Parts: sequence; structure tokens; C-alpha cells
Amino acid sequence: MTLKSTTDRTVLQRLAALDSNTVSDALDFLGLAGATVGLRPLWNCPPIVGRASTVLLAAKTDTVPSAHLITPVVEHINTDDRVLVIAGGIEGISCWGDILANAALAKQVRGTIIDGCSRDIDGSAAIGYPVYGRGVTMISARNRVMQIAAAVTIEVAGVNVSEDDYVIADNCGTVFVPQAHIAQVVDLGERIARRQQVMLDAVRSGRSVAEVMHDSQFEAIRTEHA
Repeated sequence: MTLKSTTDRTVLQRLAALDSNTVSDALDFLGLAGATVGLRPLWNCPPIVGRASTVLLAAKTDTVPSAHLITPVVEHINTDDRVLVIAGGIEGISCWGDILANAALAKQVRGTIIDGCSRDIDGSAAIGYPVYGRGVTMISARNRVMQIAAAVTIEVAGVNVSEDDYVIADNCGTVFVPQAHIAQVVDLGERIARRQQVMLDAVRSGRSVAEVMHDSQFEAIRTEHA
């Protein structure tokens, strides 16, 4: 394992020890976009943490047979840190299904985030494959949606996401972290998590919640040492 891959794995482990709320707060402090609204687990699935493999879809304009959307991306994955991030679908039309879920699981993909809908969600749940998105449908993508690009910057729920950006998704939603800022975000996220635990302990011990949650208490994170 190279030094870079070891470093990446350590960052992913630290990110996985946080949650989407804390990472969102860290992005807020740094003035960075990344938190989304509406991309929730589509079954009672575990959290996802990994690196984005981006896919861009669009409406299909003909009926000429072509490779099924997303299959070429899954075929080329050769590491165990990937999260498929899909944008550009059509409202109410599936961008994901259980056959793709089984193929992704075989490739050790960590999960799929869709700015759109999935079908066959019980099939994904049956194999324990995490799927996050806007909703569930039964309507097939075949002859309706096509893949037009991969490993490019895409817009997901109003957030620009590039290949290799970091992803954390849990019951509160989905957050993306630009790879150029991951070290800063994780460092700050860990500080926020420690401060939040102190605040929680203080409230549990009987300290005034108005005092504990005063903005000045939380803003102290800006001047704390790591």
C-alpha cells in the first residue's frame, strides 16, 4: 500500500467517525458548500463514507440500443473506497436497480447516492447495499435515460461534486467535501464533535441549556487548538 493510499484510508476512517451534521457544521465554519437537502436513505441502510465516482445522465433521445447506464463505471472500479454519485436523471424515472446493486457490491462499492430515484429498492436492501436518493419508483430508465459522462464535475442537489471528492451520508442526509479541503474539514469536524460532547455533558449535569448553547460558546471552536 502506498503512502498516499494509507493517508486516504486514515482520512476516511476519521471522516467515518463523524456524522453528516458535524461535517455540515465544519463546512459552514469554513464557508464551503457541500451539505445537501433531500438525499436520504431509501431503505434502513447504514451510513456511507467514501470517495465519489461521478456519473452524469440525461434524457435519451432515441431508441438505439446502448450500454446500460452506469454499468461501464461499475466495470472499471478497482478500489474499495468508492461511492457512486449520480446526477442528471429525470424526475420519477429510475437511475438504479437491484442488478446494478449486486454488480456494485461485487466490486466492493460502498454505496450509491442518486439525485433522483431508484427502483427495486427491496433488492438493494436484501443484499445490504446502501442507496440514498430522492425517492423510489417502479419506472425503468431503459429508453428513457442514458449516461453521457463519468468522472466529471456534476451538480448534485445544488452542490458541485467532482470525481474523488469525499462523501458522508447517514440518516440526516448527504454531505460532499471537496478533496482539496478534506484535511481542514476533518480537523475542524473533530474539534466540533469534542465541543458538542462537552456541551451535551454540561446539559446532562444540570447546567443551563441557554448558557451551554449560547452562540458565544460554540463560536469558541474558531480559536480552539486541535
